[in-house]
Amino acid sequence: MKLSTLTSISGPMSLDELSEAQLSELQLALSCLGYPVGDIDGLMGPRTRNAWAEFKTDVFEGNPSLIGPESVTAMSGLLEGVDNTAADDFSTREGTIKAIIRECHAQDIGLNTQIAYVLATVQWETAQTFKPVRESFRQTEEWRKNNFRYYPYYGRGYVQITWKDNYEKYGRLLGVDLVNNPDLALEPKYALFILVHGFKTGAFTGRKLGDYIDRGQTDFINARRCINGRDHAEDIARLAQKFLRSL
Repeated sequence: MKLSTLTSISGPMSLDELSEAQLSELQLALSCLGYPVGDIDGLMGPRTRNAWAEFKTDVFEGNPSLIGPESVTAMSGLLEGVDNTAADDFSTREGTIKAIIRECHAQDIGLNTQIAYVLATVQWETAQTFKPVRESFRQTEEWRKNNFRYYPYYGRGYVQITWKDNYEKYGRLLGVDLVNNPDLALEPKYALFILVHGFKTGAFTGRKLGDYIDRGQTDFINARRCINGRDHAEDIARLAQKFLRSL
């Protein structure tokens, strides 16, 4: 995403001085970068304050109650990294793997163990195609309509994003209308962001990849809880081990 209203800030100012439009853009940007702001509503609440304080701690040292042009510039640079899919080649398995690795680094999922698990998950969830798929992809659209209570917001992508509220959320983050055109979630560049962002923030199940894989632990079995309980956890763990040896 590109910042617009926040770039008008000419000097340090209190978060409380931001307009509703500026606050909404700040919340959207923080959420894109994986900081938990809650609802994107243009209102200053404790979650938005905490998310900005985390950003200031991680990226730009300074008073967590202030925002200025330098911190906005730092945020803009990070957003450009997340949105840098122009050079990605999704036409081949190798190109898609490179794109996933790049996006993982851009969204600060940088450990080889973490990247290996993301790659293993994509291989499993896409039936080894490394292409975005529809939930129950062997079935017809009519079958999905008759069997999914969340139709038409059934799973799409490298992992399964489901339910209307998730399509609304990621539509806002991506700046596209996923609600009226949910098939956009099958576009590789959008599916890529959703895949990595969901792992980083716990958007799929409430469990984040960092809960199971970080510098102190590598739990390839329970990391499956980020996506779908313990379903095929051992199979995906074995795939992750293979990817890890190649990274």
